[in-house]
Amino acid sequence: MTAATLHNRNRRTGAIFLLVALGMLALGFASVPLYRLFCQVTGFGGTTQRVDAAQAATVSATNKTMSVRFDANVERGMPWEFKPLQVTDTVSIGARDMAIYTAKNTSDRPITGTATFNVEPAYVGKYFSKVQCFCFTEQTLEPGQEVRMPVLYYIDPAILDDPDADWVEQITLSYTFHPAADETKSLDRTGSGS
Repeated sequence: MTAATLHNRNRRTGAIFLLVALGMLALGFASVPLYRLFCQVTGFGGTTQRVDAAQAATVSATNKTMSVRFDANVERGMPWEFKPLQVTDTVSIGARDMAIYTAKNTSDRPITGTATFNVEPAYVGKYFSKVQCFCFTEQTLEPGQEVRMPVLYYIDPAILDDPDADWVEQITLSYTFHPAADETKSLDRTGSGS
């Protein structure tokens, strides 16, 4: 084998490894949105479905009911009080219903938060559909401000056709408020945001 042939082979091998490395880097950046999409489509990990009002209008209520429990948490160090107005509700499957949460900023400065959510049992996340939710956008509360935060939702009647969901008597909708990314540093410096 000549030196030129060996040099060409080494360049080709190097180019292949560079392409593989760039492909892996691209997959690394794409993994978060792809995972989020996977969770939204399948309900994996208790991820709920997000639907628009037109989709929700096509769903009919049934005469079957289910209990829904509402849970509220804040990340440690975030100076907010956050709770549901009603801890449990019995809803007709397929009928739109509304849950109200309240949040209060207990600090002396504006705080922006974002809510993460999940449903338990995680398996039924694919049947829990939210039409409107405070969790779709960041929320900014002024010092001492208290707000009501609605969630408009329904339980998809398809849950009644799922034999694996026959045992489900109650669904828990849980939210945790976290400081928005730009708030995290300032809360870390001040300890509680005050």
